[in-house]
Parts: sequence; structure tokens; C-alpha cells
Amino acid sequence: MTEILVQRVTEDAVPPASGGVPVERVVEHPAWPMLKDAVEEIRPWQSADGSIDFDAEGAPARAVAELAVDRVISGIEQLAPLLPHDAAYHRALGADLRRWADDGFKVPDFLDSLLAFQPAADRRDGLQHLVVFPMYTQNGNPDRNLEAVVLRMVWPDWLAELERTRYDNPLFCGITFEDFTAGYDTNSAVLFPETIAVREAPERFSWGGIFCDREAARFRRVTEAAVDILGLELPDDIREMVGDQDRCQQAFVLWDMVHDRTHSHGDLPFDPFMIKQRQPFWMYGLEELRCDLTAFKEAVKLEAEGIPQARDVQYAVLFDRMFRFPVTGDRVKNYDGLGGQLLFAYLHKHDVVRWTDNKLKIDWQRAPQVTNQLCAEIEELYRAGIDRPKLVHWFAAYDLVSRYLAPHPGSRWAKGPDALDVQLPPRKLVDDVLPDEFPLSMFYEALSKKLKRVIAETKGITGASAEQVAA
Repeated sequence: MTEILVQRVTEDAVPPASGGVPVERVVEHPAWPMLKDAVEEIRPWQSADGSIDFDAEGAPARAVAELAVDRVISGIEQLAPLLPHDAAYHRALGADLRRWADDGFKVPDFLDSLLAFQPAADRRDGLQHLVVFPMYTQNGNPDRNLEAVVLRMVWPDWLAELERTRYDNPLFCGITFEDFTAGYDTNSAVLFPETIAVREAPERFSWGGIFCDREAARFRRVTEAAVDILGLELPDDIREMVGDQDRCQQAFVLWDMVHDRTHSHGDLPFDPFMIKQRQPFWMYGLEELRCDLTAFKEAVKLEAEGIPQARDVQYAVLFDRMFRFPVTGDRVKNYDGLGGQLLFAYLHKHDVVRWTDNKLKIDWQRAPQVTNQLCAEIEELYRAGIDRPKLVHWFAAYDLVSRYLAPHPGSRWAKGPDALDVQLPPRKLVDDVLPDEFPLSMFYEALSKKLKRVIAETKGITGASAEQVAA
């Protein structure tokens, strides 16, 4: 198991898709730039819902749009022989594109091709996919524009074995970028079926992809900057990990797989992602943190069993959560930022992290134990939540967070139930939550200013681009 690494795709090394036989890279075929250019031509014409208003200023003639779609279909047909495992999807995709054009480019409906795309059914390491859909990109472009992305599956034997024996997650796809259109030249690191324009949502989704190369590259860039700014001394093995794109990708694909399955495992008083609910944003912050800390807890166990990627997972969770999450994005209901603040504050309160003489120090020996303590506190909150009414549970969660983070002085929730009209339905009381209910500490305000430029530079980053910068 220690010998198996996630192979980085370079110009000189193409991982085999099956049978040990190298397969031509889709992005090196002349049809790919043609297809990509045609998609980029269509994107600016589209409205937020994906339709094209031919009466709008700057809109093309319908015949021009139809020719652009013809080039997209032609590109798919030329590339399809490189990807026989996606033959059904590409046939359905061509039909969906043709129907969209024939119907006058109204709101697109790509349900048929979405149902035909089944990447989780064949998770061979290095397998390429050409994906074209009208979609928004989470943490990227909010509009349902046509996008094209070429990706590879990350499914090494050691990860497949862990999924088979311990962390069953048949829908999870670890993936890396090969190339993409403008919607992915953003902060988006996921490919989720629920972002795709369809006439009706399927009963259940059958896959979900996370780009571990973007996550790893972003983590490395921000961590290196934060370590330098904070004067943090890293153990040699962790410093080596932060400098190694392949190691970080392995850490993130394992972290993501365990995190993803945790959303439906454990003592859950509610199911925040399968049922649409309106809740205060700290509830989502705690849920995301619970999933990350579960991955951390499992990584502690795996490290004791000799799994080499497990120690890297622990420090990926700690550093990404403490250094990047709290200072990324705006402060409006930033639940990931809240989770990062909470982890840092908890470790600081328990003397695992100390900010002294303008340097950050970490007690590396106690970090796993105390991080697992925070996980246990959140798990106990969840376990007890099944016996509470919703509003009481929300207040219990608020109390947990506010033990470690200072609420905004103008918060009504911080004043307790007497400050709220508890006769209203709980979902109405969400309106009384401040956009930034738990503001940044002075430490994070200063760190945010110093990391702002670095974080902005990670937009659109991939594993390949990170390696080019390093070289």
C-alpha cells in the first residue's frame, strides 16, 4: 500500500485507463480546442438560466448559435472514440445539444445526458472523461452556462480498498483537471450533478466529483504563505508534504471520501443536505466541521495502522481549516469560515496553539487528541439533538459555538430566547441571525489582510499550474 501513489498527469506521463495501455490525452486531440472555443463562444450569449435571448443586445443570430452548437457536437463525436466508457453519455449529450438548438435555445434541459453519465460506476484510476453540461459551478459561476471540462479519475488501489472495506461511498469520485472552460477558471473544486440544468431533478443522484488537485494546490499555496507569515516551525515530514503536490492530492482524496460519506452517517438529528431546510448558518458550519473532524479522527486511527496517507490528512484538515477557511470568501453567512474559526479557538483554549512573540506555536503531540475532543463535543450535540425541538437544538448549537467564539455585540440570538419572538416558526427566526454572527478575531483580521493576495491568486489553480509555478 505504501508504494501506491496518485500519479500526476504530465505531458510525458499518461496513466493507463485499463490493461496498462496508455490512452491518448483528450486535451492533446485537435478536436478539444475546437470544442472548447465553441463552448466559450456560446457562454456569453446565455442568460442566467442558460437560455439565449436573441433579442438582447449583443446576442447572435440564431443561425450563428446553431453553428456553434454544431461545432460542439462535432468535437464530442471526434473525441468519443478515445472514451468508449462514456459512449452512451456522449450519444445522449449530442441529442440534448441538438434538441436545445432545435427548440430555440430556451432554458436547457440535459436530464437525459445527466442520467446517462455514470462515472462512479467505473472508477478506474486515470480514466478520462469529457464532460459538457449547462451548469453553474459551485463557488464559481452562479449562472447555468454551457461548460466543458476534461478530467481524470483518481482511484488508486489503496483508496479503493479503504472504500471497499471501511468507508463505503459508492457515489464518490476523486478527480483531477485536465482542462476546462471559463466556469472552472474560478474557485470551484467540485463537479456535482445538482448544478446541471434539467427539467426535473432525478429521484437520486448517482455520483459526485471533487477535484483533489485544485484542493491540494490551493492548500499548498495558502499554507506555505501562512506558515511564513506566522513564523510556524513545521516538522520535517509535514514540510515535505506541503511541498509535494502528489502527497497532498492523496491526502485530499482520502479526506474528501470520508467527509462525503459522513454527511449520512452518525447520530443525525436532521439531514441538512437531503432535505431542504432553512437553518441558521452555524448549523451548516457545525455539520461541515463535523465531517472534517470525522475524517481527522479516522486518519488518526489509520495512521496507527500504518496507512501512510493518514498523517497527511490530519495536517491537511488542521491547516486548511485554520489558515484558509476563516479568511476565504465574504463574511455573509460564511459557515466554512465559522468552522475554521471554531477549530482554531478550541485548540487555542486548550493550549494546542499559542500566538506568542508574534509567532504561532503548535503542540504537535497533543493536536490529535484535542482535535478529537472537539469532534466528540459536536457528536454529543448531535446525539442529544434527537430529543430536542428544533429551536432548542439551534440554541444548544449556538451555545457550543459561543463558548469558544465571541458573538457579534449586536446579536439578538446571543441575548437568548427572551430577545426573540419564539412564537414565530423557527425558520422565521433565521431572519434575526446577523450576516456575520461570529466576526473574525483580531488575529484573523490581521491574517486576512496578509493572505488576501495569495488566496486571490489561487483562483483557477490546478495541480499542473501549481507545479509549473514551483518549477
